[in-house]
Amino acid sequence: MGSDGERAAAGEPARPWDQDELLRLMDVRPAGPGRYTAPPHEGAERNVVEAGQLLADAVVAASKEIPEQRVTSASMVFSRAAGHDKDISVDLDVPHRGRTYSTVQARVTQEDKLRCAGLILMGTDADDLVASTAPMPDVPPPGDVRPFEPAGMRVGGREFRVVDDAYDWDPRHVGPPELMVWTRFAEAPRAHYLHNALMTHSITHWTIAAALRPHAGYSEAMAHKTISTGISKATIAYHDDVDVSQWFLYANQVVYTGRGTTQSEGRVYDEAGRLVASYAVHGMIRPLVRRPSAPDMVL
Repeated sequence: MGSDGERAAAGEPARPWDQDELLRLMDVRPAGPGRYTAPPHEGAERNVVEAGQLLADAVVAASKEIPEQRVTSASMVFSRAAGHDKDISVDLDVPHRGRTYSTVQARVTQEDKLRCAGLILMGTDADDLVASTAPMPDVPPPGDVRPFEPAGMRVGGREFRVVDDAYDWDPRHVGPPELMVWTRFAEAPRAHYLHNALMTHSITHWTIAAALRPHAGYSEAMAHKTISTGISKATIAYHDDVDVSQWFLYANQVVYTGRGTTQSEGRVYDEAGRLVASYAVHGMIRPLVRRPSAPDMVL
């Protein structure tokens, strides 16, 4: 993700990365029956769209396609990188539309080539028959954690605070394979699915860094330079409403790394400890083999 002031290859001024720009990219527009489009982002330093943004595009499209239901879960396999410099299309098929649950298949394409495909479960809510949730980890409140603003992840109107300063690009520093990250946005979007989109955008941010933490000599600073990293699959379940203008916590733990892959499990809590979402992310960590005609995997 580029910083403010970058220039596109064509010399056009870059749009700043801020909350409004994220919403512009993820609030996909109807473009025909079952089709939605997302606009390009001019001037990105690295011309690869993040996996979380593509998943959020599909979630917003499904929410608009079946507005009487909400997205309860979404899963996406990322087959090929998409670029920031061209429109992205989301095509939906609804093989089942029911009173309780509906099934939506999503295909995300760019220049008529498949970039990722997924399955979305829509549903209607019901009163609790029974209820329980996994407890929030014991972490310091956001007010006791330092702001985290690395240049490559800076988005105006979005705050990150990483518990124990654990997101560290120094390959000499090691720790357990987990990251706990407080987040909030400056403003509350107008629609519930846009809250979900902004929250979903970052679920793919933490897996690679957490997976490399225990291994001396490696850090995410090496990504796309000497090691090839990317997100190959992400699944998220939406349990409760989230207000992204209030602090919420990503509790991300890597459960396996090996054979060129890594797998994490994550939960999203609000500051009061209410579980609002849970997710799983499958990633890739391999020696970098550069191909002049192809970008690296989606990250």
